[in-house]
Parts: sequence; C-alpha cells; structure tokens
Amino acid sequence: MLNALRLPRTRAAASALPRDTRDTLFVLGVIAWVVALQAAHIPWWTTALTAVVLAWRARLALRAAPLPGWPWRLGLLLLTLGATFASHGTLLGQEAGVTLVVVLLALKTLELRARRDAFVVFFLAFFTLLTHFFYSQSLLTAAGILVALLGLLTALVNAHMPVGRPPLAQAARIAAGMALMGAPIMLVLFLLFPRMAPLWGTPNTDPSGRSGLSDEMRVGEIAELALDDSIALRVRFDDPRPPPAGLLYFRGPVLGSFDGRQWRPLESGFPRERRLTAQLRPRGEPVGYEVTMEPNRRPWVFVLEAATAAPELPGGNRVRMSEALQWTAQRPINSLVRYRAQSHLDFGHGPVQAQIGLQDYLQLPPGFNPRTLQLAQEMRRQHGPGPAAAPALVNAALERLRTGGYRYTLEPGVYGRHTADEFWFDRKAGFCEHIASGFAVLMRAMDIPARVVTGYQGGDTNTVDGYWTVRQRDAHAWTEVWLQGQGWVRVDPTGAVFPGRIGSVQRLQAPAAGFAGAFAGALGNLNPTLVARLRATWEAVNNAWNQWVLDYTQGSQLELLRALGFASPSWQDLATVLLGVVIGASLLGALWALWERQQHDPWLRLLRRARQRLARLGVASDERTPPRELAQRLKAQLGDGPAVQGLADWLLRLEAQRYARDSGSTLAQLRQEFRRLAWPVRRRA
Repeated sequence: MLNALRLPRTRAAASALPRDTRDTLFVLGVIAWVVALQAAHIPWWTTALTAVVLAWRARLALRAAPLPGWPWRLGLLLLTLGATFASHGTLLGQEAGVTLVVVLLALKTLELRARRDAFVVFFLAFFTLLTHFFYSQSLLTAAGILVALLGLLTALVNAHMPVGRPPLAQAARIAAGMALMGAPIMLVLFLLFPRMAPLWGTPNTDPSGRSGLSDEMRVGEIAELALDDSIALRVRFDDPRPPPAGLLYFRGPVLGSFDGRQWRPLESGFPRERRLTAQLRPRGEPVGYEVTMEPNRRPWVFVLEAATAAPELPGGNRVRMSEALQWTAQRPINSLVRYRAQSHLDFGHGPVQAQIGLQDYLQLPPGFNPRTLQLAQEMRRQHGPGPAAAPALVNAALERLRTGGYRYTLEPGVYGRHTADEFWFDRKAGFCEHIASGFAVLMRAMDIPARVVTGYQGGDTNTVDGYWTVRQRDAHAWTEVWLQGQGWVRVDPTGAVFPGRIGSVQRLQAPAAGFAGAFAGALGNLNPTLVARLRATWEAVNNAWNQWVLDYTQGSQLELLRALGFASPSWQDLATVLLGVVIGASLLGALWALWERQQHDPWLRLLRRARQRLARLGVASDERTPPRELAQRLKAQLGDGPAVQGLADWLLRLEAQRYARDSGSTLAQLRQEFRRLAWPVRRRA
C-alpha cells in the first residue's frame, strides 16, 4: 500500500521539476547505468569517485545551484590522474585508459551548462559504452549496453526538442524508432563488414581458490575450493549419442617437474634428438565433434584424448602438439573460438621400451616426504623390483586409496611442507590435485615414471540444444605412469577415492554463504526440475548467441558468399557485395524519401498546385497566403465572371475542408473538381 501511494507522489514531484532539472537528472541516471556496467572491471575508487560526482551534480540540479568553478574541476582532474597512475603504474594502455574515460565522463557533468556541453557528454558516454566490449561480449553485457544505448538516444533526441516541455516518453519512442530503422544497416554491416583483429588485445596468496586450470599446480596451499560454475567448453558430437562421461578427458597442461610443493611443465635437459616423442598409436574408430571454447587468455586448445590431427583455429592461429600430447596455439585464446576435431578414445602413446628421457619423470626433490619414500620401499619389497612389477605396484596403490579411508573433499585445509606424507598418512583427504600429486610422488618413489595431467573431465548434456557443457568446476587432475611394453597409461586415482567424481554422475557442492547462500536457498524451495529447465534454457540462449554472433568470423563471411553463389569467394567479392548492398540501400532510401515527400500533407500539395496555376493568371501569392485570400485576389484581378466565381468557390471549399468541422467535401472530391475547373483567361493590359 505504501508503494502504491509513493508512486503517484514521485510522478507528481517529477512533473513539478523544471525541464532543465528533469533532463539533467535523466542524463545523470543514464551515465550512472553506463558506469555501473563497468564497475566490475575498474578500480573501486573509480566507482566511488564517479558516484560522488554524479550525486553532487544531481544535488546542484535539484537546488538550481551554480556549478563548481575551475579550481574544483582542476583539483578533481589532478586527483584522478594521480590515482590512475597509482593503480596502473601508467596513464597509457587499455586499463588506465578505461579508468580515465569513466572518471572524465563523470567530471564533464560538472560543466554541463549548455546544449553543446550535453552533446559532448552524450558522445563521451557512447565511447564509454564501447569499452565494455574490452572485457565481455556476453548476452547480458549486450542487453545492458542496449538499455544504455536507448537511454542515450532518448537524451539526445530530447536535447533536439528545445521548445516547451516534451515528455521523455515521446523522446523514447522516437529513439526506439531510430534504433529499429538502423537495425537493418547494423545487420548488413555485421554480416559483410570485413572481420578485423582487435586493436588490444599477480600470484594468489589467499588460502582459498576457485576451480579452473593453470599452467602450474600448487599442492596444499588452497584450504577451500569453490566450484566455478562458468562454462569452459561446449561440445557438439557428430553422433547424437555421445560417449560415456567417464571417457571424456579433455587434455590440458602436462606437468612433469616437482619441487616439493609445485608442479610445473617439464623442461628437459636432454638434447632434442634424445627427448621423448609423442608416438601416438590410435585404436578403434575416431569420435568427431565440434568445440566452442570460451576465451582463457592462454594458448591451450582442449581436445579429447587423443586427437591425431590439429584443430583449425580462425585467424591463422596455428596449433601444434607437444610430445606430451598437449595442443597449444601460437597465440593466446583471447576470444571465443570454434573448431572441429576427431579423437580416438582408445589409444596408446609414448615409447614402449625404456629410454633415457624417462629419467626426467623419476626426479623427486631431496628432503621432502620421507614417510612416502619409506612406503614406496615397503611396497617394492612386497611386490618385487623391476619394470615387470610396475602394474602390480600401481594396482596396490589404487587399492590403498580404495580401502584406506581416504576422502574427496573441497575443504582439506592448508598442507605443510610434506604434502604427500600428509595426504597418505595424516589427513587422508583432499581434492583431485592432492590425490594426483600424492599418487605421482609415490609412483616416482617406486621408480615408476609418472607425471600429472590437468584438463577437464566429464560434463553435462544441455537438454534444450543438445550441447555437451564442460564447466570450470569440471577441471581435473589425473596421472600418467609409464609401463614397459605399454607406454604412458592414464591412471585417475581420484576415481579410486571418489568414483562419483569421474563423469557426471555425482558432484560435490561448494558451501555457499551470505547472499549466494540465501539465493541458493530460495532456488532450492522451487521445483528442482523447473530450475534445471530454466538454467538449461538460459545456457542454450547464450550458446546460440556465441554460435551466431560472437563466433561469426572471417570464415563465416566467406561461407555466406558461397551460399550466395560465389564458387571461390575472396575479399574482393566481399567488398563487391558490400558495395552493392550500400548502393542498393541508398537507392531505396532515395525512393523512400521521394515517396514520403509525395505523401507529405496532400492538402498543402493541392493548394500549392492551385497557387502555381493562379500565378500564371497574374495572381501573386506566397506560402503564407490562405485560400480565402487567394479567392479575394482572384476576383480583384480578374473580375466576377462565371469561371472566376467557380474557382473562388472551390478555394473556399478547400479552406473549409481543412478547418471547418463539417465541410461536406472530401479531399479526393476537391482534387477531382480541380482537374475539371474552367480556368479564366488572364486579362491583357
């Protein structure tokens, strides 16, 4: 009830404001929305300073107070420059530039006096809108920018209506019409304008983290792991029945160097001719699929284990495979990419006989994990030494994980110096990195070459669009051990501790607190099926946005030309089509303007034709002469003959049709009478 009473009061108060105050507050609101969209990507002080300046300017507008003088503006400008340099270490570059643009947009409102200043603010705000795409091109970002764009267009249209107090709703309707009329042009430019590369393109000490991938793995420094639900990959399999989730391992960085706390990629000290090679041996039929990968700012290209051919990335970004079967691109993946691949889920790789390069995968740092080394000696005495005992030793370690009371948890706590010892003997708990690291250390201690492989495992099917969705929470770490006669063999020790983690059967849920916990609790009260359906629908819409908008690349443009009938399309063909569309649109616009001109006020057009005929008879007039005055001048010039009287009566009926309530004549009837009129003859001097 209180809200219902406050709304009319708010509207009444807004209608009582002077127009300048109302328009200024509207512009400040639109600018606040533009800055709010950028708040997650700029320093906190930028948002705070912008909010203070906008609130100050709104207060001045409500009180009709004078704007601050140049000392205030100069002081705020110097403060902004100093704070920007302190935050970014420079005044140049993308991050510093965006910060300066946002604050300068707010500071410009402090000298918003005339319509000229308003235009500067509008176009500076339009430029600030473009900077949002530096950080995100998602559907939500596009929707927020569209709202800001309509608000700025409304303010711009309102600024061109200087007379009276036009309602903002009228300016908003005109702005929406302008946006709709510009939509076809935007669509054509989106489809045909040449795709160009963008012009731009700290260690974590907090004992908490989020799931995801890195080029290194620090064991035991993360006390609590939060599952990141953001999407990493979307996969569409050629076969409508995808392989079982337990077989879906998307290979990423391979880590072979261990210093006691941290795993890194191995840099072999052996000459190139003595290093290990991939020696991939695929078996069975390949699985074909298409991957849509979110930007990760890294050169990693994720494919299912194991792909025999390199995926083709757009923009000539070549991909190569390392000897550890990891695919990497020449340049980091800074934008959404889509590529096809074929993988053999059954394969072998690596040398099948012992080579000198395998010694790198036996190295352990001295002074770490003494109890794990002792356990390795006991297991070797039990199962025997030598390469022939390696399979039995691997199975024995897995059996210890299954039956030794080990747990998979997202809250293992911070480990000490001897991470493998704490895992095997003390805590017996951890997430996949603890388990994989402890298993690899034990294998190396038993003279079995081992390394840690990171990537993504499992995923879920979106029931709306059929895509297989892999999230950051599906980031996983497993191990590979080298066995005589087999080569490198995948061993996932996490499956021995918690079988539900492998695939998509069962997932741990990270604890939620605060607002997130309350929100999750509110959703939990709803129908779980409905919540899952809404989420799948939203992700399918986002996927469609990614497939049809963000992933519309140079290759997509050439495919469009092929669909239009070009056998071997090139950039010359693309320019020709674009030029033809521009010329055709210009001609259509000219025809539209001509037709609109013909349709513009047919009454005035008929009066203009009558005035032109009367000018030939010597009756002078101008655009402001009404029909009644024309009739009087006609009689004064040519007398009172029948033809003159008929023409004068027609002019009076034309005026009555325009201004009388019931003239008795339609414009069509008057137009027909005009063609049948008997025109008098001009008098000669």
